Parts: sequence; structure tokens; C-alpha cells
Amino acid sequence: MTTTTSTPEAILDAVGGADNIVHLTHCATRLRFELHDASVIDKATVEAIPGVLGAVPQSGDRYQIVIGGAVQGVYTEIMNLPAMKSAGAMSDADVKAAARSKARGKNAIIDAFFEYLSDSFRPLLPVLLGASLIIAFEAMLDALGIVDFRDDAAKGATWVFVDSMWRSVFYFLPIMVAYNAAKKLNIDPWVGTAVMAALMTPNFMSLSSKAYTETASGSGMFTQALKFSDQVTCTTNHTLGTESCVAHIFGLPMQLNDYGGQVFVPLIMVAVLAPLYKGLQRIIPVNLQMVFVPFLSFVVMMPVTAFLLGPIGVWAGSAIGAGLAWLNNSAPIVFAIVIPLLYPFLVPLGLHWPLNALMLINIDTLGYDFIQGPMGTWNFACFGATAGVLVLAIRDKDRVMRQTASGALAAGLLGGISEPSLYGIHLRFKRVYPRMLIGCAVGGLIVGIGGGLKASTFVFTSLLTIPVFSPMFLYVVGITAAFLTAMVLIIITDYRTKEERAAAMAAAAGGAVEAPAEDTAADLALEAGAAGAAGAAGVAEALKPGAVTEIASPLVGDVVALADVPDPVFSTGAVGDGAGVTPSGEIVVTAPAAGTVVVAPASGHAYGINLDNGVELLIHVGIDTVNLEGKGFDVKVKQGDRVTAGQELVRVDRAVVEEAGYSLTTPVLVTNTAKFASVELVASGGIERGAALLRITAQD
Repeated sequence: MTTTTSTPEAILDAVGGADNIVHLTHCATRLRFELHDASVIDKATVEAIPGVLGAVPQSGDRYQIVIGGAVQGVYTEIMNLPAMKSAGAMSDADVKAAARSKARGKNAIIDAFFEYLSDSFRPLLPVLLGASLIIAFEAMLDALGIVDFRDDAAKGATWVFVDSMWRSVFYFLPIMVAYNAAKKLNIDPWVGTAVMAALMTPNFMSLSSKAYTETASGSGMFTQALKFSDQVTCTTNHTLGTESCVAHIFGLPMQLNDYGGQVFVPLIMVAVLAPLYKGLQRIIPVNLQMVFVPFLSFVVMMPVTAFLLGPIGVWAGSAIGAGLAWLNNSAPIVFAIVIPLLYPFLVPLGLHWPLNALMLINIDTLGYDFIQGPMGTWNFACFGATAGVLVLAIRDKDRVMRQTASGALAAGLLGGISEPSLYGIHLRFKRVYPRMLIGCAVGGLIVGIGGGLKASTFVFTSLLTIPVFSPMFLYVVGITAAFLTAMVLIIITDYRTKEERAAAMAAAAGGAVEAPAEDTAADLALEAGAAGAAGAAGVAEALKPGAVTEIASPLVGDVVALADVPDPVFSTGAVGDGAGVTPSGEIVVTAPAAGTVVVAPASGHAYGINLDNGVELLIHVGIDTVNLEGKGFDVKVKQGDRVTAGQELVRVDRAVVEEAGYSLTTPVLVTNTAKFASVELVASGGIERGAALLRITAQD
């Protein structure tokens, strides 16, 4: 008795079985595996499987298997195998959480704590960045003496309104944090939002407000007294110049605080609310939960937060801030060096948000922050390392790294965002970190020797936010030293090992080949034999003996020889012969000729078209752009659509792709190359949409 193994089953066995698969997706031509252990795969075994055109090991435990135009069907068959259904596939969120857990360690409680903090702040990154740019604009006007933003009366109503544009983010930050924290703990985020908002209503704020009474009718003289003087007592700390008030609610003392900008309070509150909310869900009948779970949560948590958790959060934040302030005052040089050396290890794991929260507390309690200045030197050391990589990429004519580094550098210098540099470059090349850390230490040392820095508000440290820091000159010197130190060290010593540099140079010269030539040739021969067995040749126009067919360019840009396409799966011809086009100007991809769309994934990054003339074409927009999951791609067609020559397939937002660091070079490939005598590139230099790109000659 013999057993026949199908291609999907053979692939599943070759990658170590369903239990070894963390995540499986596909693009237009490749199966993309995230594995627990990629070392178990034998590349030769994979490439020997019928229907497999090549195998491409990736960094870490990622692996790609080239299938070609049939990838959708193979993917579906694999996912429908009984072993896969019983194992189940992880979502993207699960994959990311697993990666973070793997990186952080085995202590589940600590991991969960930092995950809670990070996910409570991370979604607020865009609004915090937007607000910080408004602050930077105001700081610039103030530094130039155009507007005095420290005096409301002097700056007038117009600029008071502009102030409100960024203060809305920082004042109501506790409400935003409460929403994210509740969502993170899998309870109704609006319940957490409402509990926090109760402490920021005009009604609550009025408990400590003042009332003014005219001493005599028409006198114009007024006396000031607490609005609820019989129930509220206020004391003044003459040393600090602060006033604290206590209200007696239901006969119990309640400390009154201004909770605007306080971030510890919602974090503590939601941590207590979550078990209460879930407990109520367990004991209240399902048909009554919509009303009574929020109601009872409000009745319990609003008083508990006002009487207990709110004051605890304020005290805790103030105490930690005071401790760091003591260290900054007692050992400013140590403090200024430790902070920038710490951040490069916190940011990749999302552990920097607690320190960011302390910055906000410092500004609320002290009127300034002393952490952001030293932290800025780490950011600019990071950007300096990226600049060094960019210089080397330009020198070595490494197009992919040049695009990655230029996008990351722009995001850093203009937006203060370090993640594109970290994830796109620094964490991939281990030689970067030691050189970057030296830049961090140099910048921190300069700041410490100079006596430290103060930031008037919370911002992302970029070129645009320099005026926020004082003394400004010290800050500029510190970040410049950090930037140049890291950049020069990278340029002099390189960010790659000798082997990595040799591989990059080979790829830039068009010589990068991932699969052995004999294996690829055998696979293509196998595919051609299968295609010949189908017996469909000679019907369409392009397949008639001796026919010559020209394929038009689907977009405007610069022609790239197939060997120069920065992806070995395409450049080796494993998917088919053809060419690449690097788009220029507005990116609009069109159908080169009439045909039927057979591949059009939701991500919008690739299109397979069976042309009416018999040519099977793949247009792959960019390299690895499947990872954008459709962001920046305005798709105009779907699988099964009929298209005509010049009809739009997709419009692409160049900025989105470039910011993510992906190459826009678009391979245009004839996937049924084996049916033709030759596929030739007939264009060079710049090319217009609709102009001849390829010439295909049929077999005799």
C-alpha cells in the first residue's frame, strides 16, 4: 500500500508541522511563515516539493516558500488541513504579544504590568505628536519675542485659543488613558472613561471654587470665600505657595485635586474597575447587564476613585517625581547619563511609557520637566546612527537601505519618532547599538556637566521642538554631539559585519541569489512540464508559433533590470522573467492590456492578470509591501474583474510606503515564461505608462 502526499501536506510536514507554525499568511506569490523554530526546515526538501518554485529563509524564525500564481489555492488548502484546524492560527496581535513576551522574560506578572502601561499610552502617540508640534510653534514664537505665551493678558484671546488646541490633549489625557486602559483589560472602555471624566466635570471642580460677594450694593468691592465654605476646608502651604482643599462628602473627608494631566490615577482606577466589572458580569443576568453593570460600576468606582484612588495616584506620581528630582539635583551628571543609556533598551519593548508619564506629572506639579532633556540626547544619537547608515547606503548604492534610512531619518528629525530607525535598522544590525550608546553617553555627559535641562511642556524631541528646552544652547550642543558621535562612528566602523557588507554589495550589483540555480531550473522545468501537459498552448494570439507581443508598462517611472530588483525571489527569475519599474511622481498602476484579474489580495500590493493574448502577468507593487496590510493602497479592482488596457488597478500613497521603509520598485513579470521562447526587456531609463516595456516571442 502506498500513500500519496499532496503539495499542501508536504509543505506542512517540511516546516515542522502545524505545531511549529506561529502565524501563516501569503502575498501574491509566497507563503509567509512565522515559526517557533525555523532550524528544523531543510531547504532542499522544501524546494523538491512539486509546485514549489523556491525557498527563502528570513531573519529570525521566519520563512518564505515561493509558489507563484497558485499561492492563494495552496494557502487555502493548507489552512483547511485537519492539523491546521486543530492547531489554530494566531492573530497578528497574538504574534506581537508573543514576541514581546519572548523578549521580556518569563515573569508573567511583570510582563503583564508593562504591557498594560504600554498599551494604555501607545494609541495616543499620534495626538501627542500633533500637540507637541503646536507647542513647538508657540515656543518658537516665544523664543523670538513675537508672542509672550507666559502672560495670558498680553498674548490676547487669539493665542489663548491656540493654547487650547494643545492643552485639550494634555488636560484630558487622563480620560484618554482611562479609555485605552479599560480596552486593554477587556472591559467596556466607555465605563472607564466615564468614571475618570466624573472627576474632571465642572461640578466636581466647583467644590473648591471661590464665590465673590459685593460688600455693599454698588460699592464695587467684593469679598472672596469658598463656594461651599461650610463643607470645604482649604489650607495654604506658604513655603510651596500651594493650596490644598478637603471637602466633607456624606460626612467623609475627600481631598480635592485638579486631575487634569494626571495619568497615574486612571491607570490605578481601571486596574480596580476591571475585576469589579467582570465580577458584575458573572453575577448579573445577561439580559440585564447593559443597564446594571455600568450603573453599579459607577456607583462603586466613582466614589472610590474620588475618595481613595485619585489622591493615591496624585501622591504616588508626586513622590516618584520628587525622588527623580532629588537624583537630578544631587547627581546631575549621573542622572543625565543614565537616562539616555536606559531609553534604547526601553523603547523597543514599549517600557518607556512609565517615564513619559512621569514627565507629564513633573510638568503638572513642578511647572517643568527635567527628564526630556537628557532623553533627547538618546533620540539624536539614534538619528545620528541612522544618518551614518544612510551615508554608507548612498556610498554603496544600496537602494533598499537608502530608502529605509532616509524615511527613518526624516521621521526622527522632524517628528521625534525613533521606532522606524530602531525596527528598520538598529535592531537588525547588532553593530549599531554599541556605537549609538557611545553617542548617548557623550550627549548625556555634556547635559550633566552643563547643569541639566528643563522642558516647559511635554514634546517629542525633534528639530522642531528645540525651543521648548532651556538653556537652549546647552540642549543644542548636547544633541549635536550625540548625533555626530553616533554618525561618525557608524561611518568609520560600518554597521555591518564583513559578511553582511559583502552580501549587501552583491545584492546592489544584482548578484544576490537565494536558491541554488540547479534547484530553481529543476523547479521551472517541472512547472513548464506541467503547463505543457495541460495542453492549452497555441490558442491565444501571443502563443501562436513565432508571434511577437509587446507588454506595456503599467506605470510611469524608471526601468530596472530584473537582476537589479531588490528581492532575490524576483531577481532570480523564480516567479518569471520580466523587469522592474521604480515609479516616479503620482503612483497609478494600470492594466497593460485587456484581460481577467486572477490575483487581487485585499492588501492591494499585487495583481495577477491573465491577458486575453495568452500572457499571464504579475504586477507586484513594491517589495514586501504586503506588510502594510493595505495601508496606502487605494484598490480599484477585485479578483475576477475584466480589465481593459489602461484601466486603473490601484493608486498608491508614496509617503505611506516610503515612511514604512519599503522599496517601491515594482516587478512586472511573465509568470508563464516557460511557454515562450524569450521574454526581453526593450526599454531603459525613464518610461511612460503604456510604452513598451517587454517583448515576448512565442515558441516556433
